[in-house]
Amino acid sequence: MIAINNLTFEIGARALYDEANWHIKPGEKIGLIGANGTGKTTLLKIIVGDYTPTSGTISMAKDLTIGYLNQDLLSYSSDKNILHVAMEAFERQNQLHDEIESLLKKLETDYTEDLLHKLSDKQHEFELLDGYNIEYKAHEILAGLGFTEPDTHRKLSEFSGGWRMRVMLAKILLQAPDILLLDEPTNHLDLPSIQWLEDYLKAFEGAVVIVSHDRWFLDKVINRTVESRKGKLTVYAGNYSFYLEEKAQREDIQRGEFKNQQSKIKQEERLIERFRAKASKAKMAQSRIKALDKLERVDDVDDDNPSVNFSFRFSKQSGRHVVTLENITKKYPAIDILSNAEAVIEKGDKIALIGANGKGKSTLLRIIADADKDFEGKMVTGHNVTETFFAQHQLEALHLESTALQELQSFAPKHTETELRSILGSFLFTGDDVFKKIKVLSGGEKSRVALAKALTADANFLILDEPTNHLDIQSVNILIQALEQFEGTFIVVSHDRYFLDNVANKIWFIEDQQIKQYPGTYAEFDVWYAKRKLEPKAAAPIPQPKKEEKKEAEPVKHPSENKSQQLKKLNQDMAKLEEQIASLEKIVKQLEAELADDKLYNDLPKLNEVNKNYEMKKLELGHVQLQWEALADQIMELEA
Repeated sequence: MIAINNLTFEIGARALYDEANWHIKPGEKIGLIGANGTGKTTLLKIIVGDYTPTSGTISMAKDLTIGYLNQDLLSYSSDKNILHVAMEAFERQNQLHDEIESLLKKLETDYTEDLLHKLSDKQHEFELLDGYNIEYKAHEILAGLGFTEPDTHRKLSEFSGGWRMRVMLAKILLQAPDILLLDEPTNHLDLPSIQWLEDYLKAFEGAVVIVSHDRWFLDKVINRTVESRKGKLTVYAGNYSFYLEEKAQREDIQRGEFKNQQSKIKQEERLIERFRAKASKAKMAQSRIKALDKLERVDDVDDDNPSVNFSFRFSKQSGRHVVTLENITKKYPAIDILSNAEAVIEKGDKIALIGANGKGKSTLLRIIADADKDFEGKMVTGHNVTETFFAQHQLEALHLESTALQELQSFAPKHTETELRSILGSFLFTGDDVFKKIKVLSGGEKSRVALAKALTADANFLILDEPTNHLDIQSVNILIQALEQFEGTFIVVSHDRYFLDNVANKIWFIEDQQIKQYPGTYAEFDVWYAKRKLEPKAAAPIPQPKKEEKKEAEPVKHPSENKSQQLKKLNQDMAKLEEQIASLEKIVKQLEAELADDKLYNDLPKLNEVNKNYEMKKLELGHVQLQWEALADQIMELEA
């Protein structure tokens, strides 16, 4: 389909690609990955002809059609409604539609055989191109990307850049090209739209090349991974998780080869030193020196996965209840967000607040942060709670003339320069990078500085609104490590499901203008929510312990006797739940052992079965643990 041979592309004195090779085959779903600055977006632009390579060739069929989504489309605007803009994808169908309308108009006054034949030919071609369904297709894809029916009649210029990008994505998908080149397609999508796009791309018959920092999205869609690194393109025959495992194995082999070669080189060098001094062995020494010079050296493995090597600290612990929301009602002129909603954030909670855009996630965060006071009800901050609020607009609050180090020094004066440089190092600012001025940093680099500031605050409660925006996979991993070490409480909004699954122990979502809570990880929530949609009556409620119902026929008992019997019954129920928990934990461990067996990954149906069983048992375990906690609270109340 597309053959890239010996591609070299230079920017000034730097070779972004150096004799790189890659063949894209029909139907492949490819993730193009690599650290920021390795040339992923540049490569897509070379393929579509926006950039000319320094040397090498890119071959493709003349009739190959390419759909290219790039971030430059953010600036595109139009006064036409978005349905019209999306339907511009059907160029030939639109042309035929206009021609048919013109012929029908002529036939009103000039009814001839020639015009009838022309009309028949045009209508036949229009039907073959499925022209009568193009508006339905456009509505379907726009709906999948989050647009309502009234939205389709609004002008493109009325929407923000992110929503305009969705329209351009819809237009590209409607073109149904032979190959899709998608540069960060999930950047401006909410979770429901990302999940819709996943399903669409999995069913898409053409080839797909995706540049994305969303690991979960890549794992769901791609079957090939291509890494752009050190000017080369390396192909891995699987999704992102497969790439990580395969790369680790390759690096182990390379590390072993490097050590063996270094050992042999040192041995040869010792022999050369011994022989060099002897005239009779000088010729042999020279021969060995030449052999060493010609030896193709094996490189040592570079560590591409820096770890967070500092600890987060705060001067005081918060009370048990960090934030309490009581009867919160929040409305905008066009939408009601919350109605008498209630929720409690407790010490140690790691909460992921998820949902579609427009449901009020950022509004709720601002209420919790006390940045939005225009609501009914009460928001109470608990004892000794110190908070810091990270949101994307705070990137604009960075001081442009300050260096990255100065920005942290002014915000966290109690930290030493060594500590702050260590923190910046963990966020990929090494060496002289800490002296770069904010004004020359990229969007991703500014995000990392702002995050470093938030995490150096003397705060035991973090409120994070889209902290993963503009971050590459490496930076997201660093943030995950940082939050895993953080001993306080936090609530975070993000569309990066891999990130959420690794940091959250509770899921919040807004539904029916209420704050709903799921006690578990994002992966567990995903399984539960999917089941809930399929079986709304059976799976909708999160199981709660049943309260004892008092029978009318029972004789009235002395309060102390009644209390004693209640405690006895509750303790018996708790013992049963503890047995159930122990049994489920044993099953979960057995399934984890099965999943750790490499042989299982050779049997895809068996792997899917074990993985599904594992997720369901973990979900069941979470529900039983929730019941146990509720019983424990009841027992404590009775014993008090």
